[in-house]
Amino acid sequence: MNIVDLFLNYLSRSSEITIAVLLWLSLYFLITLWVTVYRYLYINSLIKKEKSSLEGMLMGSTTVRADSILRKCTSSYKGSDAVFEVCINIAQKNATSYLSILSTISSTSPFIGLFGTVVGILETFSKLGGTTSASLNVIAPAISEALVATAGGILVAIPAYSGYIMLKRKAYDYLSIVEREKLLLINNLSKDIQKS
Repeated sequence: MNIVDLFLNYLSRSSEITIAVLLWLSLYFLITLWVTVYRYLYINSLIKKEKSSLEGMLMGSTTVRADSILRKCTSSYKGSDAVFEVCINIAQKNATSYLSILSTISSTSPFIGLFGTVVGILETFSKLGGTTSASLNVIAPAISEALVATAGGILVAIPAYSGYIMLKRKAYDYLSIVEREKLLLINNLSKDIQKS
């Protein structure tokens, strides 16, 4: 018997609630993969732009690149501290978007899986309630099938939490580059003011 047959056999014996739990966890898993890959690529592109801009400033440029988040801070507002803080807050919001989704998935999916297991075990005992000769050979397979939902919840939580931590670190790297650029811009603006 191959794995597909085992899975179809499992689904045919499962209740609607267990199937709903597994579908819910499957949706969570797909969302986790999409958010992690999409945000990783997006934050990497932000880091690449800002790193290039920072390197240009360290090589003697007095302004940031045109595609830098801090460009707006220096072009129309002459780089006031309040405007820089607003730009940093915008950068932080851009970098940390969707992290709450991964955090929610990583913290709730084990409970969803546990709910499926509890319902499966309750159904097993309710089916066996009329019989007095229920043996371990009857109960053990039913309980092990119920535990699949808990395993599914844990299986979804691990990549969600890992993605959350990885993206949080990437966001931190991005924001530290932006902060360095801000310090260099403030330094360049103060030099320009002193020359005037």
